[in-house]
Amino acid sequence: MSHAQTAAAELRAAWIAQARAHPAVTLGFAAAVLAMLGLLLSGVLGALQGDAGNNLRYALLGGAAGFAATALGAVLALGLRGISTRLQDGMLGFAAGMMLAAASFSLILPALEAGGEILGSAPAAAFTVVIGLGLGVLLMLGLDYFTPHEHESTGPCGPECARLNRVWLFVLAIALHNIPEGMAIGVSFATGDLSVGIPLTTAISIQDIPEGLAVALALRAAGLPGFSAVLVAVLSGLMEPLGAVVGLGMSSGFAIAYPVSLGLAAGAMIFVVSHEVIPETHRNGHQTTATLGLMIGFGLMMFLDTALG
Repeated sequence: MSHAQTAAAELRAAWIAQARAHPAVTLGFAAAVLAMLGLLLSGVLGALQGDAGNNLRYALLGGAAGFAATALGAVLALGLRGISTRLQDGMLGFAAGMMLAAASFSLILPALEAGGEILGSAPAAAFTVVIGLGLGVLLMLGLDYFTPHEHESTGPCGPECARLNRVWLFVLAIALHNIPEGMAIGVSFATGDLSVGIPLTTAISIQDIPEGLAVALALRAAGLPGFSAVLVAVLSGLMEPLGAVVGLGMSSGFAIAYPVSLGLAAGAMIFVVSHEVIPETHRNGHQTTATLGLMIGFGLMMFLDTALG
């Protein structure tokens, strides 16, 4: 048996052991994955089955604009070389602040508003968003349990897994966040009214430039090489065109999926910030720098989301 086959067999054995040791987490993780796939599928089918015409083209162009803005911001990170540990922790704190603000102002508040319009009840809307939050937490908790950590000295991946785990949880949270941003673009073009779709797409695209930069810098700080961090940040922006199609489909289909999806992305982001990003920024004794970075990131994203959105 080759080394790769042996490693794969050991990893499967570790996953099975984790599933048996934590059945509740395993079931929750499976439910969250199925729910997320169902939300995406319902939106895509709605867009493909509907008579969208030009609206689908507008939504795709709007999503592509968000992707291009994210890529532009990420590429700007290539000009930054040789950053210190203190600066890395400050950048991670900055990214954490942007993620917390995005979860609050770009995801939870719009989810509550959309849920209220669909259900006609503020408590019902809040309950719907809480379900989404719970699904996002279960998704990330399952990933956390099924990805080996550094303190697991007997794990199949060895001591490098903790850093890898932290990086990819962060990447997945950002990707999940980009989907609802794209969904908002798709919904804005659902009626074919360009006076609604173009300003919203412009605001999200402007916001995506510093966001792409922050993601690339945070991935570098979390351990990825410079070019790899930029490439992953650019690829995360591909979720916006997909989200635009999903949002367009949901606007005339399974409408309640929209606030649930927003809540899921918010729950995933908040979990990653609390469970992975903030502890990492405090690990090297740079708590003050990281906290100041978090506050600056939160304030900047709050301004972008409210002033431009």
